[in-house]
Amino acid sequence: MKKEIKALFAKSPGLNMKAKEIAKKLDVVDEHSYAELKHFLFKLTEECFLEKQGKRYQLVRAASDKLIGTLQIVKDGDFGFVTLKEGNLKDVFIPGKNLSTALDGDIVEVELVDGKRGKNVEGKIINIIERGRKEIIGVLKKNKSSYFLASDDDKIHREIYIHSDNLHGAKVGDKVAVTNIEWKTKSLNPEGIVKEVLGKAGSYDAEIASIAREFNITYKFPKSVLKEAEQISDVIPPAEIKKRTDLRNKTIITIDPEDAKDFDDAVSVDILDNGNYRVGIHIADVSHYVQPGTAIYNEALERGTSVYLVGKVIPMLPEKLSNRICSLVPNEDRLTYSVFVELTKLSKIVDYQIEKSVINSKRRFTYEEVQEIIETGTGDFAYEITLLNKISKSLRAKRMKKGSINFFSPEVVFKLDQDGVPVEIKIKEVRESHNLIEELMLLANQIVAEHVQPKQNKIIVPFVYRIHDLPDKEKITEFARFVRSLGYHFDPNAANKSKQFQALLDEVKGSEEEAVVNEIAIRSMAKAIYSTQNIGHYGLGFKYYTHFTSPIRRFPDLAVHLTIHNYVVKNSEKNLSLEELEEICDNASAKERSAVSAERQSVKLKQLEFLKGKVGQVFHAVISGIMHFGIFVELSSTLAEGLIKFRDIQDDYFTYDEKNYCVVGKRSKKRYRLGDKVNVQLIRVDEERREIDFVLTD
Repeated sequence: MKKEIKALFAKSPGLNMKAKEIAKKLDVVDEHSYAELKHFLFKLTEECFLEKQGKRYQLVRAASDKLIGTLQIVKDGDFGFVTLKEGNLKDVFIPGKNLSTALDGDIVEVELVDGKRGKNVEGKIINIIERGRKEIIGVLKKNKSSYFLASDDDKIHREIYIHSDNLHGAKVGDKVAVTNIEWKTKSLNPEGIVKEVLGKAGSYDAEIASIAREFNITYKFPKSVLKEAEQISDVIPPAEIKKRTDLRNKTIITIDPEDAKDFDDAVSVDILDNGNYRVGIHIADVSHYVQPGTAIYNEALERGTSVYLVGKVIPMLPEKLSNRICSLVPNEDRLTYSVFVELTKLSKIVDYQIEKSVINSKRRFTYEEVQEIIETGTGDFAYEITLLNKISKSLRAKRMKKGSINFFSPEVVFKLDQDGVPVEIKIKEVRESHNLIEELMLLANQIVAEHVQPKQNKIIVPFVYRIHDLPDKEKITEFARFVRSLGYHFDPNAANKSKQFQALLDEVKGSEEEAVVNEIAIRSMAKAIYSTQNIGHYGLGFKYYTHFTSPIRRFPDLAVHLTIHNYVVKNSEKNLSLEELEEICDNASAKERSAVSAERQSVKLKQLEFLKGKVGQVFHAVISGIMHFGIFVELSSTLAEGLIKFRDIQDDYFTYDEKNYCVVGKRSKKRYRLGDKVNVQLIRVDEERREIDFVLTD
């Protein structure tokens, strides 16, 4: 279809037509083909092959010979790269002297110069087309009589000067957002205006606000959204209950982290007369309260996801919904969407139902409480929990046998005092109680995705899938070379790489190299995203997969609830269109990446804060990265990552052996490789630059 559309416009470059007119030209008559046509028109518009004016499509005017792209600054402005929008050139290398007045993220025009840097051609920036950042976050400082912003992001390589008339109440030491950035001459610094004071630098609220602003995350709800939320009643009308499967007398429980407030999911289990199990996965019915066209829906669509920073949640939905009306709190009637699955004792799916329901959770468990019940066999609802754990273990074993990959990526948990200061950091332990819930959620997500697949030549329903592509061949070859340097075997050309991945991860389990092999394996994978075009989920080994189980905190799940309900009740008129679902997928994937980056930044800042009073102390660490300028290490106790700079090592000179992923001391002949355990001394914590420095003590 895509080729046919391109051929049509290539043959007649002057065409200016509506989608229906294009359909007529291409003899598209059935509903599915027309939906496919509109999808590819949307894609070709995104790819800048077509442009849309009103409802009409036409060829994009011929691009000029200008080289235009986005600038990425590296290493405090020493140099940068411009990723070009069009053409066959690789990234253009820009030395520091040729950056002109461009800042990181700017869209710029480049002129090539004679020269090369590695594989990249060299260029210079000749025009700033558009500033990439509308605002920059940092700390307000003063130098003699001048005020300036020291950016939180070290990619902003010049200080931004602020005239005293443009401080707008900000004081030295405040964390501020600066906007209206102008930079006219390279010999002078950029200038800006304080837009908002976020708080005193270093204060908890200011840091949360600055992280949110840095990653373009909205953290305050508009008044219209809050007003709409306040008008939603927390009383469920009897008429609504009558429309649903009433499960209020059933034993249904929730299992969540200790500090959770938004309970998306609940579970139940029964043994049927035929000896099979009937597992219930009950998900908060957010779609009953949040409908397309409402202010809450539009705000949730824009946010895409809740963001979980250390000690603070930036929710996708107002708290009245996320923590109260939709949250499956115990001993309260709640509207849910239930997936019932009949399983044999060997975990074979015999039957399933997807139904709107109403529940009343009998108990809110933490993972720790459930783990104790699993281990002791005693406690509230021990029978149900033990049975659910047995089922989840069987499901997990079956999934792994089919080629699912079980990556291990350790996380940290912080204990904060009343001011948000970290007083303790622990490594999060993943136990059977976590796996219990994970397997049941995977089961529900898989069943819902399979349910909308066409049966008996029915029309394909536009749907949101969670997809994970095959790994990049070049990255897999590099991964194989890396594990070979550690003494392990991985065949990059094997037919079933997923099973080979899992076999390798099982082999390294408990070894010194476990964490680093897992980390490099994850980096070699494609990123999972949302899409209306299903290609399956490589990492899980599923042909069909979606996200259905967390609609309080993920917008795609809410969209799936709306879609699956309209499919079940055969109400196709209310279906979200393919274009709407495409927008949801693209936005949610982008917002997910921003949320992950913000969450990592939040963790890093708290690790810095925790370590700043521990300069001089010695820690156990694992080598997590090797570069020509130093060795990155990750502390075993806190997972904080820092750098051992070669220039800080006084008695030896190290050379970087890129092929063997190691460095070798010229005098001592000491060899350090990825995954090695070392002892390091903390010598420097720079909160402004967000850097931690160590020296080796071995």
